[in-house]
Amino acid sequence: MLVAIPALSDNYIWCYSRDNLHALLIDPATAEVVENFLAKSSLKLEAILVTHNHADHTGGVAQLRKKYPHVPVYAPTEVGSKLATHLVESGIHHTPYYTIRVLMTGGHTAGHISYLVDNHLFCGDTLFSLGCGRVFTGDYAQMFASLQKIKQLPDDTIVCAAHEYTLSNLRFAQSVENSVALTEYAKKIEQLRAEQRPTLPTTLGLEKALNPFLRCENLETFIVLRQAKDKF
Repeated sequence: MLVAIPALSDNYIWCYSRDNLHALLIDPATAEVVENFLAKSSLKLEAILVTHNHADHTGGVAQLRKKYPHVPVYAPTEVGSKLATHLVESGIHHTPYYTIRVLMTGGHTAGHISYLVDNHLFCGDTLFSLGCGRVFTGDYAQMFASLQKIKQLPDDTIVCAAHEYTLSNLRFAQSVENSVALTEYAKKIEQLRAEQRPTLPTTLGLEKALNPFLRCENLETFIVLRQAKDKF
């Protein structure tokens, strides 16, 4: 089971459960919507995974830790030990029911990480459908390298980004290269949003084909494109 729980204005808190029993929760922006969802679904919370230190990804952690004191919280070093029980970097980590691969994907923030679980990539604000995160650090080389790292994953990787930005990203992508494939995809995206349904998750194969930031072949092109998106 994979559910995108809407929060704030455009965040998604991802809930993943392989057995519809033990759940992983990714980037809880607020606690209340999570508590309500878990109560209705009768899921047991296995672990909380945090991708980076921005408040719209960590805002619910403290309250959830009080309610679920024995649930581990995995996060990058930049989040700090006040919120996280496990500060992690790249490598393999295990919970009783899951094997979690951590990827260093800095650029949006310096210490941003992503999690790969059962072919699901929880990439926070690094990669979006048809877009990528703003480079708040100014380190474009780091962000470009992170996207190149993600590109090495299999095409069938399920990409679970943390924001509903697809429609605005679509408009920028069309301004860069309005291909037939992008036009066809636009119809699907516009219909989903008209019905107030999520455009996520997406697949890495689709993003490799249509996402202008994954199609960049060198750092210089990426910098020009990312800076153009900042002003779009």
